[in-house]
Amino acid sequence: MIVAENLSKSYGGHRAIDSVSFRIGAGEIVGLLGLNGAGKSTILKILGSFLMPSAGRALVGGYSVDENPEAIRRLIGYLPDVPPLYDEMTVDAYLRYVAKLKNVAHGDVAKRVDFVVGKTNLKRVVKYQLGDLSHGFRQRVGIAQALVHNPKVIILDEPINGLDPVQIVEMRDLITSLRGQHTVVLSSHILSEITRTCDRVLVVDHGRLVAEGSEASLQATMTQTMRLTCELDRLPEGLIATLQKLPGVAKVQRITGQGGERLLLDTDADVRSQVAKLVVDTGVGLLGLSRSEAGLEGVFMKLIKPAEERAHG
Repeated sequence: MIVAENLSKSYGGHRAIDSVSFRIGAGEIVGLLGLNGAGKSTILKILGSFLMPSAGRALVGGYSVDENPEAIRRLIGYLPDVPPLYDEMTVDAYLRYVAKLKNVAHGDVAKRVDFVVGKTNLKRVVKYQLGDLSHGFRQRVGIAQALVHNPKVIILDEPINGLDPVQIVEMRDLITSLRGQHTVVLSSHILSEITRTCDRVLVVDHGRLVAEGSEASLQATMTQTMRLTCELDRLPEGLIATLQKLPGVAKVQRITGQGGERLLLDTDADVRSQVAKLVVDTGVGLLGLSRSEAGLEGVFMKLIKPAEERAHG
């Protein structure tokens, strides 16, 4: 359904995305995961034919963003990071207006509006002016306008940004309900929501695609990524620096306020015996040492390089 081949976009001397390639099948829910400024929105805007690539090509439903942008716009529903709402209109009037703009047949407008109002749980605010809605309801209206013409492809840019925990769960349920009927591409910097919502993840860092796959497959490609939890009765001076020097240890994090001291080590190798010896040699009490897979967070932190590290190669 979606093909990107060596996709690049430059703004003057700045390259926002660089040689990005991927494929997304019909009915999949795929997430773009990356830090703010990684290039996620640029990719989505190109797929939606709102930006043209500087190099490479992108196809949506067999249409090229360069050659057939209008055909692609008819094929997709798009929610930008800020929903395109008119505050003086009511929810009902706005969705009817959008349906007509998107060439929904006159006799089907009311039916399609009723459907998306129910799908996005907007019935109790359907007569409210958009300017009077909370942020969560505005996001729902944004998705409703993206769905109103029953598009094959739905593109959502940070759909859960700024939502409270209850609204996040509701938005997650809404997005997953689209699986199979629509191809959904969404962006987020929130790890937990990407794994709960998406079939696959495309990890973007500084404009490049650095990994792709399910959480399980990403972990499988980096099987040595793990997290060690070390519990101590107190933290001796210099221990963190010493642990950081162990082969394979990428990061040591101190967690306080839970009784005693807790250190989290992200590592490529099983260094439990070395950690235990180092702790015991300091004379402090070792209260616990356990291993767990780092999950997508550990993989993500390993894949994403700080800007200063990338700048030095």
